[in-house]
Amino acid sequence: MSRRRLSDKERSEWLNFAQAIGTKPLRPAQARAMEEARAAVAKPPDAPAPSVPTPSASAIIKTAGRPAATWKIPEIEVGKLAGGLDGASWTRLRRGQMRPERVLDLHGRTVQLAFAAFERFVLSARADGLRCVEIVTGRGAGEGGVLRRELPHWLNLPHIRNSILAAAHPHRANTGAVVLLLRRTR
Repeated sequence: MSRRRLSDKERSEWLNFAQAIGTKPLRPAQARAMEEARAAVAKPPDAPAPSVPTPSASAIIKTAGRPAATWKIPEIEVGKLAGGLDGASWTRLRRGQMRPERVLDLHGRTVQLAFAAFERFVLSARADGLRCVEIVTGRGAGEGGVLRRELPHWLNLPHIRNSILAAAHPHRANTGAVVLLLRRTR
């Protein structure tokens, strides 16, 4: 099996990355070859190359010697066990045995006003150190109201998602309300 050689551009990118994370080549000959590759790439090209965003050294997590993508918090689904939550707490939340410390009722609000109220409510509850809160959207007519359909999307917004540990309906028959278990503030 023959190994493919790195192009001058690839060698230059590797050298930049290695210097960014503070490594040095083991063999001086390799260092000279990499410097020559960097100089060859540094010459102005005939046509501008399209810029491709490259992740910074701090944004790359090394696993098994290979760079991997950064970790992303999984989406939260109402009524499904989220990672990082023990079974007893999940059961208490799902059965409605955890009492909400605050309740937000969104009945009669437009989507824009409801979202603004929801965002303020969740962020202030987390800042106040509350653990369990309830959002009442109502069931809506027909297949469900607009607010009930939009709430799962709001829960997964990045600045909201990292505040929420789990979400469930307080009772199987009550789908017009959602109880949120908030992360503890440290």
